[in-house]
Amino acid sequence: MTSNGPPPDHVVPDQGPDSGTDEPRLADNLTARSTWLRLLFMILFMVLWSVSRLVVLAVIVVQFCWVLFSGQTNQRLSAFGLSLAIYSYQIVAYLTFNTEDQPFPFADWPTAAPDHSSRAETTVD
Repeated sequence: MTSNGPPPDHVVPDQGPDSGTDEPRLADNLTARSTWLRLLFMILFMVLWSVSRLVVLAVIVVQFCWVLFSGQTNQRLSAFGLSLAIYSYQIVAYLTFNTEDQPFPFADWPTAAPDHSSRAETTVD
């Protein structure tokens, strides 16, 4: 059975004096499922960002102790710290609407090889 009418989710445009504009109406924005779903994801990512800040603090303390006792940085911890910094950046970019790409756990964990040319190796003399 087919009908010639508009689909059930069709929104009838406002026939008021501003009907010539293509701007979305406030009622459409308030009832958009995608907006409310994004709010839920934003809350989740704010929680993950808060947890990541605690993990950054732990990386800082452990790396400092490592340098204190061994005289050099732990390269694996340094690489993890860099990937954690990239992850934090991805979260903030999503939260501030600079990207629609959702970070981990909805994407792969960021990996990046540390660029040793832009930072000096930490050694204790």
